[in-house]
Amino acid sequence: MVGQGALLSPLGLLLLAPLCLLHPGASGQPHPTKGAPRETSSIQGVRGGSVELDCGSQSAPLVVFWSFTPLGSLIPQPVAIASGGEFKVEASASALGAVSLRNSSLVLWELQEGARGHFLCQALHAASGQLHATYSSLALAVLVPVSKPQVRLSDPSPVEGASLVATCIVREGTEPVTFVWQHQAPRGPAEALMGVTKRLIQLDPVNRTHLGWYTCTAHNAVSQLSSDGAFLDVIYGPDNPVITVEPLGFTEEGFGASEREEVTLSCLAASNPPSLYVWLHDHTQVHAGPTYVIASASRAHTGLYTCLAHNSRLDTHTQTSVQLTIYYPPKAQPSCAVLPAPGALALLCTWPGGLPAAQLQWAGPQGAGPTALSNVTWSYAATHLANGSAFTCTGRHPALALPMLCRITLWEPLWSPTCWTMATIRDQFIMLSCEWPGGEPPAVLSWLDEQEQPLGSSSSSPAVYLLQAQEDLAGREFTCRGTHPLRAPDPLCQLRLEAPQLAVAEPRVSVLEGEEAWLGCTLLGGMPPAQLLWLGPQRRQVEPGTLGFTLHPEGTQLRLNVQGADPVRHGGTYQCVAQNALGNSSRSVLLEVLRYPAPPNVTISRLTYGRRRSEVQLQWTVRGPGNLTGFLVQRRAGVPGLGAGAWETMAGDIEPESRGRRLGGLDLGVLYAFRVLALNHRTAGHPSEVKTPADPPFSAYAAVLGAAGTGMVVATVASLLVFQYAARHPDTFPCLGCLLVPREQSHQDQGSRGGPEATPGTEPSPTTPGSDPAQESTEPPVNVTITVTATP
Repeated sequence: MVGQGALLSPLGLLLLAPLCLLHPGASGQPHPTKGAPRETSSIQGVRGGSVELDCGSQSAPLVVFWSFTPLGSLIPQPVAIASGGEFKVEASASALGAVSLRNSSLVLWELQEGARGHFLCQALHAASGQLHATYSSLALAVLVPVSKPQVRLSDPSPVEGASLVATCIVREGTEPVTFVWQHQAPRGPAEALMGVTKRLIQLDPVNRTHLGWYTCTAHNAVSQLSSDGAFLDVIYGPDNPVITVEPLGFTEEGFGASEREEVTLSCLAASNPPSLYVWLHDHTQVHAGPTYVIASASRAHTGLYTCLAHNSRLDTHTQTSVQLTIYYPPKAQPSCAVLPAPGALALLCTWPGGLPAAQLQWAGPQGAGPTALSNVTWSYAATHLANGSAFTCTGRHPALALPMLCRITLWEPLWSPTCWTMATIRDQFIMLSCEWPGGEPPAVLSWLDEQEQPLGSSSSSPAVYLLQAQEDLAGREFTCRGTHPLRAPDPLCQLRLEAPQLAVAEPRVSVLEGEEAWLGCTLLGGMPPAQLLWLGPQRRQVEPGTLGFTLHPEGTQLRLNVQGADPVRHGGTYQCVAQNALGNSSRSVLLEVLRYPAPPNVTISRLTYGRRRSEVQLQWTVRGPGNLTGFLVQRRAGVPGLGAGAWETMAGDIEPESRGRRLGGLDLGVLYAFRVLALNHRTAGHPSEVKTPADPPFSAYAAVLGAAGTGMVVATVASLLVFQYAARHPDTFPCLGCLLVPREQSHQDQGSRGGPEATPGTEPSPTTPGSDPAQESTEPPVNVTITVTATP
């Protein structure tokens, strides 16, 4: 690959001839691709961005030539050419942006506006021994993002009623550019100016609602930007002041307030810039500012109060006056209540105090009711009265601008009465409870016996009645009756007192030793609600957390969970007991904890000490049928004078496939005994025979054999040397000489040595000093056999 400005190879230079000059159909000339040239495709790019122009060829061409024709011009300009792995970019193509070739596609980075125009890609392909030319035309449109707009006001501070023009200025951006205007009041959210999409808006005339921040947003097909806010300050006012009095109270002449209370006079006149205020009391200035506070009102403060408002920018004035009267209104507000009566309602409304006294009047669904001062009562018939009927008591006082209301809405309680029972401590009493909450007025509840005779007095919700707990109450029914003016007939709630009844999930539960057992018990009935408990095989109440027991209460069920079932501790008959104030009942459940079958027997095959006698090597074998899950090795120490000690476990986690174990930690001065047991979960098999460790076999055998062999070799070598010397010197060792040298040879040697005439060339054998040849023994030779025995 050759970068921009690099030179092409000679082959590439030959291919630089414009492909448009090739004549299709001529011998040896390229043939055009089948079909008409591709239509011009349109593509868009953004200034400063990147765009990739596809040549449209599906296979790698031999030569690719890109040209560019600017808008308004008919002369194409070369851009880039590629041949094989080499390409060249025209220097003048930098006006388009950063140009590079990716395969046959033209990639433009940092796109410039000068890239607007038509791009032509000409590609030369080789197929079936012929050259084919393809063409691809693309029209590139370069879009320019809009610049950040600026809002310009013809007059930033106009007077209300003048004319104003606001302009949104955008330096650049591809058309069409549309505009959106927004207006935000100083104390309000931003709101779009509906229907305004032009570059400028005209406000004629300007009013105070136009005051605030103005922003415009310009957007085209590429981008969207908003301007900073421009503040329009509209000068106006002051308007006629508005005076408010707190606490609020109207009279025929103006405002009224209570004596010794704090009275606040506030004046507000809309103006920009804000108004300056002056207060006058009977034409005498008493305060400067928008708010005049009378800390403790008295009759001397009664009079005419005037508020003057001044706009310093326009130098204009306005004023407003009010009359203030000090009265004594009643405290708080009217109080309403309703009391149930047979076939009617008693509506009470009270509002005492005040000067003058407050006037009260009732109003209901059928119209106005009675009127009175300070206290009014209305007896209203409850027949055909609809649920949700509202009654209003209206209180009026000269010191108050608005009447004070007290409203009562009549509504019946939802649903019907609900009744239940509870037993008191130690089940001495049974408490009958009935509840029917809500309603206006509240419902009245009463308890009735089986003969519909009232028990005790009636009361509002909840209603409670106590019965002495005794067995003859079982099976008796009691009724709670609710009474409300809007409900007919009266709703009832009944309950029957019953002794508890039980049912167990399974009367017999069997589990294997160590597993988990579940005992279930369900309360089928009983009133008042019964208490459930479990009794163990020893007839003692099962407490959670002891001996692996866990209780799980679930509504009317009480489940007993036994973890790690043990035949001794957990096996037996359990009882589920339910008891309430009227009696109790129980159900039994038998829990059987079965042991696992016995494992096969074990026999110790080897038990020997180690070299240091602080450890032993133990091996065993299994005899007989049965399943096993592991082995257990125990030891017992023999204490001199005290006998054998207790068995203790040395290894209890031995795998079932193991048949041996090395055990350490032995005391050299103690004699130990060992035994092995097979395990099937928690069931231990019959112990193996008891064995004590044996000493290891003698280990010096190899050393003795080595020493004996070495001795035999040394002895044999020494004997051979002696025999060789004796054979060469028979006179020195006559006996060995006779055995090693034949007799004839010996006589010959003697003759030759003893004669005066020796054989020429031979030297006489040296004679050992002190030896006498005449004394040579003539005894026949003796055979000697040397036997060496090595004892291991």
